[in-house]
Amino acid sequence: MSVAAFRLPEVNSVPVRMAAPRWYAVYTYPRHEKSVADQLKTKFVEAFLPTYTSRSRWKDRSVEISKPLFPGYVFTRINLEDRIKVVTVPSVVRILSFNGRPAEVSDQEIESIRLCLEGGAKLEAHPFPEMGECVRVCTGAFEGVEGVVVNSKNKCKVIISISLIHQSVALEIDAKHLEPVRYAPHA
Repeated sequence: MSVAAFRLPEVNSVPVRMAAPRWYAVYTYPRHEKSVADQLKTKFVEAFLPTYTSRSRWKDRSVEISKPLFPGYVFTRINLEDRIKVVTVPSVVRILSFNGRPAEVSDQEIESIRLCLEGGAKLEAHPFPEMGECVRVCTGAFEGVEGVVVNSKNKCKVIISISLIHQSVALEIDAKHLEPVRYAPHA
């Protein structure tokens, strides 16, 4: 017998391409957002819990409390194959879905919230806007943030929304830093 008879067949090794991780909204039990975010991080799952500081008066003192900007939600960036790591965390109710499939949150929406928080903006919860002009911050610490502009009490605010969960935050900003966003029509 020749040596060639014992050779193993060649196998084409095509690398398996995994989809890029996407952002998803995780619905939690009330007031369990921080616990869920911490538990996700211990499982090496990227979690984003945007918070703001609120002053609260107790009987004998005043304290600052960190509260979630979007109560009941934590955002996680995962490949769908890893969603079992998320849904098995205690206090997670579900990943928000549409037609039975987890619904993605726009990278731009998450990035806008991050930019505001990293820039030191004082954000506040705001009702989800119905109509308004889409704008982008073109200069300053919040450059690149996109949202809907509204005027409130003679102040200009940019409403930054997470459309999947129909919640928004308001960033107070000088109108000179804004430019209209022109979206190309779909072909």
